[in-house]
Amino acid sequence: MGGLTHESLVEYLIEEAYEVVDSIEAGAVDDELRGELGDVLLQVVLHARLAEERGSFDFAAVARGINDKMIRRNRHVFKADGSLQDSFPSSVEEIIVKWDAAKRAEKPERKDPFEGIPPHLPALAAAQKSLDRAARAGLDVDAGLSVDAQGALAGVGLAAVPASEEALGELLLAVVAGAREQGLDAERALRAAVRSFQNTQAPPS
Repeated sequence: MGGLTHESLVEYLIEEAYEVVDSIEAGAVDDELRGELGDVLLQVVLHARLAEERGSFDFAAVARGINDKMIRRNRHVFKADGSLQDSFPSSVEEIIVKWDAAKRAEKPERKDPFEGIPPHLPALAAAQKSLDRAARAGLDVDAGLSVDAQGALAGVGLAAVPASEEALGELLLAVVAGAREQGLDAERALRAAVRSFQNTQAPPS
């Protein structure tokens, strides 16, 4: 595959993934969604082919790896041989606890709850994932917020946060618009706040 590299394909992998998101959120018909998923799968195939050409792994190894991972991390669903368990957890909360326990067992040396969050996630996604990770690790999320963030939250109160995603989107858009008027970069500002939150909550090294 002359000329192609993992690095040169990265932008296409990201682009195709976002096209799947766009299709889903636009209520795409199945044929369109199937096509978009195929485009993402092609990117996986290309990366696996590049790895195969250098003697590392192939597409079949990728498939086996994710199959093994799903069985290993979902012992509440699968037995060790891949067959289904006789009974399943009764709540989502119980499933999350079992999933987290399986992940911790894989990497017991990992103490930082934020390790593994992709550094290039958009700031909003990184913020949500960081807050989720902190809460699931039993950390005091509110205490991890900066003084300014705590003050802002106290000022508006949780009741002021819109109850619908549509209204929340409008509020966030308004915040970005206000930031733009003041010459501030909302994405960079939130990314910095997320880093600060992670550093505050992460255990000392």
